[in-house]
Amino acid sequence: MKKALLLKTTLALALATPLLASAESQLVSGAGSATANLDLRVVIPRVLFLGVGTGSGTPLATNAAIDTLTFDYTTNPLDVGAGAAAPAASITSTGLTSGPASIPVRVFGNNGQVTITATNPLVLTSGADTIPFTELTVTSSNGALAAPAFSGGTSLPTLAGRVTNQTANWTYAYANSTTPAFGTYVGRVTYTATMP
Repeated sequence: MKKALLLKTTLALALATPLLASAESQLVSGAGSATANLDLRVVIPRVLFLGVGTGSGTPLATNAAIDTLTFDYTTNPLDVGAGAAAPAASITSTGLTSGPASIPVRVFGNNGQVTITATNPLVLTSGADTIPFTELTVTSSNGALAAPAFSGGTSLPTLAGRVTNQTANWTYAYANSTTPAFGTYVGRVTYTATMP
C-alpha cells in the first residue's frame, strides 16, 4: 500500500515538474484566440570606473599598475629654478620616454553625476628636503573631463542622462620656480571618483 502511494506521488511530481518550469500557456476550444505572456528583464549593474595612465586603457577592469611621471633635469642642471621645462618627461608603465607629460584618463559611471577629487601631500619629498606641490599643475585635453586641481580640487565630468563616459589626456607641468637641493623628490596624487 505504502509502496503504491509512493509510486503514485513520485509519478505525479514527475508529471507536474515540467508544468512548474513552463512559460504561460492557454488552450482554447472552438473559436477565439489563445494568449500567453512572457516577462523580459535586462539587468544593468551599477558601475563606476576611473582609470588614470595605464589603467585607462583597460576595458572597465581593475589594473593595479601605478604610473610614475618624472621631470628629469639631469641633462640641463643649470635650468633648475629658472622656470625652464624639463627637456623630457618620462612615464613608467605607458612606455612614454619623452615629450609632453600627458596621461590618458577615462571615467565611466551609470548612476548620475560622477565627482573626481584629487588628494595629495602638500610637498614632494627627498629625505628632509621638499618641493611644494603648488609647483605642479595639470590641464585636460577635454573640457568634458576636466582635471581636478591638486590638494582637494574636484571635477564634474559631463554626463548624458545618468551615464558618464569620458576620456581625456591630462597634461602635467612642473613650474621649476624654486631651486631645491639635489635629490629625487616624490609625492603621490590620488584621484577618487564618487557617484550617487
